[in-house]
Amino acid sequence: MTAFAAAIDGLRRVARAPALLAGVWVLTLSISLPLAVVMRGMLADHLGRSLAGEAALRGADYEWMQEFAAQASGVGVTFRPTIIGFGAVVDNLSAFVDASARPAVIIAAAAAYILVWLFLAGGIIDRLARDRPSRAHGFFAACGVFFFRFLRLALAQAIVYGFLFGPLHRWLFDRLYPRMIHEVSVERTAFFARLALYLVFGLLVAASALVFDYAKVRASVEDRRSMLGAIGAALGFIRRNYAAAVSLFAIDVLLFAAVVALYALVAPGAGHSTATIAIGAAIGQLYIVARLCVKLAFWGSEAALFQSRLAHAGYTARPEPVWPESPAAEMI
Repeated sequence: MTAFAAAIDGLRRVARAPALLAGVWVLTLSISLPLAVVMRGMLADHLGRSLAGEAALRGADYEWMQEFAAQASGVGVTFRPTIIGFGAVVDNLSAFVDASARPAVIIAAAAAYILVWLFLAGGIIDRLARDRPSRAHGFFAACGVFFFRFLRLALAQAIVYGFLFGPLHRWLFDRLYPRMIHEVSVERTAFFARLALYLVFGLLVAASALVFDYAKVRASVEDRRSMLGAIGAALGFIRRNYAAAVSLFAIDVLLFAAVVALYALVAPGAGHSTATIAIGAAIGQLYIVARLCVKLAFWGSEAALFQSRLAHAGYTARPEPVWPESPAAEMI
């Protein structure tokens, strides 16, 4: 199977699992909704019946937003003009590449989100690898089997990403970059120098993500218990199928970029009425669904490529759990 065929097969597998996509969207919404409720309460308390509140009903007041963020704490400090429309995507990207700190409440919510994803990842990859319904008992059985394995794998990921976003990031941007532009007088040259460092850093992060993705796929498809063994097996598969694995990853990244570019074209600004606000919220949720679809397509296409090279479509070493046929099961 070629990289392009694997990418198409990955999208097909995701399309055949609408409940999976709906479930991860509900998960995303359930993590973010409490923060939105807290933010709403903070805004209501600050605005009250003031003139700023009446102005907010007519549209975004950027001066007031900056004033609010300056005196707010917790999740309130994130209420800035950059959260409107496509600005939120750019702001998150900037924070990612610059390793910027976020408020503790945001970090806590992100940690909870990642932890739940770790639990669901085994069931998601198992379902996409089998390419057939596994029902709730089969899905959550796979989640339980792989959760502690992926938790050990997450420790290795934390070490690698901690090095990338810690010592390496500081060396590249706090030490190497100032040396590169020490005698540079043209701003454009300094910009391209920093862009080159961003490219190097991005390639290292992408390479790490590729290895850990295939480690999860190999662990799920082959029912591996050793996560160090899964990492080694992932490196071996990528080395033997370098062109296909890298090409597939590039195709998936381009698919993600296409989703982001489309959102940039249709992303709404600040709403001036209930209808425009509702439309903007709907567009934002469609973007989140599309982004989650691409995330699942990464795993689905990588599973398809691996199965086509070393096994066969739909092959998994772990037998599918069967609900026990016993009188006790009928009483549950």
